[in-house]
Amino acid sequence: MIGRLAGRLEYRAADHVLIDVRGVGYVVFVSDRVMAGLPPLGQAVALYTDLLVREDLLQLFGFATLAEKEWHRLLMSVQGVGAKASMAILGALGADGLSRALALGDTTAISRAKGVGPKTAQRVVLELKDKAPGVMAMAGRLAGEAVIEADAAPLVGHQAGVARQRSVPAGNAAAQADALSALVNLGYGPGDAAAAVAQAAGEGAAEPAALIRAALKRMVPQ
Repeated sequence: MIGRLAGRLEYRAADHVLIDVRGVGYVVFVSDRVMAGLPPLGQAVALYTDLLVREDLLQLFGFATLAEKEWHRLLMSVQGVGAKASMAILGALGADGLSRALALGDTTAISRAKGVGPKTAQRVVLELKDKAPGVMAMAGRLAGEAVIEADAAPLVGHQAGVARQRSVPAGNAAAQADALSALVNLGYGPGDAAAAVAQAAGEGAAEPAALIRAALKRMVPQ
């Protein structure tokens, strides 16, 4: 399985690019959003990838973030949603936009993706609403780790290690931090999100996905 490619951007077409990795060229299909964020030809580029394997076809799909790759894999689990539709949805909404649409049950936003009709959008919401918090939590955790690394970067040696140790919550606090980060990424205010997560934790939710699911029930109008 090819999970990530890092090399030089050699060529770009309407829906795919060619990445040279130490003399081997890989054709990688990307969404419009990822394509727009790529560097000029000849520059270094790195993409997370997912390999689609069929009897007569091997295709690599590229993503700017690990969270976006996981959303693609989740979308592909929905009946009637293939790689093309998944890339169209991610291209139209992005990872955060898809998170928000699923949290709000916004089928209209999903159906704006090219080639995705209202029925498919409804199926995406129905089949993923209970699975989405897991990916949201992962995205929140990755965002939190990036902030921690950025904050600790100016420090060296023992100081850097201490900073990282102090910045990473333990136990249930870590789960709440992941859930809070995911909700803030969705556009909720930190204060409201923190209150909802705290209430969810007080009622017994412990894992990040469960905390997000319970907090959203308090924050999303029914």
